[in-house]
Amino acid sequence: MNGIADTGFLVAFANARDVHHDWAVSVAGRVTEPLLTCEAVLAEAAFHLGSVELVLEMIEEGLITLAFDSNDHLPQLAALAKRYADRKPDLADLCLIRMTELFPKHSVITVDEGDFRIYRRNKREIIPLICPPSRA
Repeated sequence: MNGIADTGFLVAFANARDVHHDWAVSVAGRVTEPLLTCEAVLAEAAFHLGSVELVLEMIEEGLITLAFDSNDHLPQLAALAKRYADRKPDLADLCLIRMTELFPKHSVITVDEGDFRIYRRNKREIIPLICPPSRA
């Protein structure tokens, strides 16, 4: 499976008490190559988990790999920040949107379905998502 890992997925995977833990473990079990992510996601995940070690383990064990350097995409990130200013996106979301433009065959694996259903890559394209089932 090709994928781009968002913070919520990584937190749910590493935290057995997270409401989406079973879903995240199931998704991780289908991963055949490291999921792509960015440093902003790793920083958020380490903060929410309260553990840099857990995040580094996910890299060492091959669940995720860094595949984005913000320095190389500053104009695009600034344009995305301006376009979505009303939603107040964080840097991680902006980086993931840009990553979907660079890796169009990869879906974003996220628990943040609300924002990612609004965001668009290349201005108009729906971003493919892998999300937990709705809890309706």
